[in-house]
Amino acid sequence: MSDTDALVVEHLPLVGYHVNAMLGRVPASVSRAELASAGALALVQAARAYDPSTGVPFERYASLRIRGALVDELRGMDWLSRGARRRARQLAEMSDQLTSSLGRTPTRAELATALGVGEDEVEAARGDAEVKLLSIDGFDTTVTDLVVDSGPGPEQSVLAAERLRYLQAGVESLPERLRYVVEQLFFHDRPVHELADELGVTQSRISQLRTEALALLRDGMNASLDPELVPRAARPDGVAERRRRAYFAAVAAKAAQSSGAGTAGVAAAASAFVPQVPHQRTGEHDGAQVASGVRAAG
Repeated sequence: MSDTDALVVEHLPLVGYHVNAMLGRVPASVSRAELASAGALALVQAARAYDPSTGVPFERYASLRIRGALVDELRGMDWLSRGARRRARQLAEMSDQLTSSLGRTPTRAELATALGVGEDEVEAARGDAEVKLLSIDGFDTTVTDLVVDSGPGPEQSVLAAERLRYLQAGVESLPERLRYVVEQLFFHDRPVHELADELGVTQSRISQLRTEALALLRDGMNASLDPELVPRAARPDGVAERRRRAYFAAVAAKAAQSSGAGTAGVAAAASAFVPQVPHQRTGEHDGAQVASGVRAAG
């Protein structure tokens, strides 16, 4: 074994000693392994550079190198510069002094005057003091378990874009009178009484037209997206049912056409709006859900 190796092996406990001493003064999130690695490297470098002729004991020389390496490692983990840390420390010390002399917490203006700086610098130093050292290893669970992504995933985005496409196609395919009521109420936020006066009908009639339009729109979307949710007609061969089926077909054709022509635009709109397609035909409640989607699509 060479002299250098012998020095490293003999004084290896120094690394553990200084790492333990450092860990007692830093946040618990600091990694012991990273500090120990930096300390061990410093010990090897000290053994290689040590000159016995200087008369300095190797243990003292190596301790200085190890402590310096540990401090450098901590600085490398820190997001703040040494100057920012110094200003934060000065602010904390001055705040303690003024609190002791005034008997209360000093104001920002009093701190600025005492430090001889502007109030904006005091505020910046306070922000620096609030920065904490964070390590992924400082948690019992992984950071990914603590962070919740509330945004839609790829699959949800695709489904949202598809529903938005059918929603737009459904509105455009509504009979003219029903479409006008939907557009005026939800796209232009016109009040019911104003629309009733324009069309020369009662407000109750406008509400009926809105309900009829939303029910037809809902069934038109479900006919392509969730066919099992479309209620069975009492008279499958009746005129009203044939008109509904024609509307369903028009919605599907228009949605397919918009899919080929404007996929990028629909996807961009879907990122800001996820329409809520109703899953049951329960009357006004579901109509309100479709209405919220119509308003967003407009």
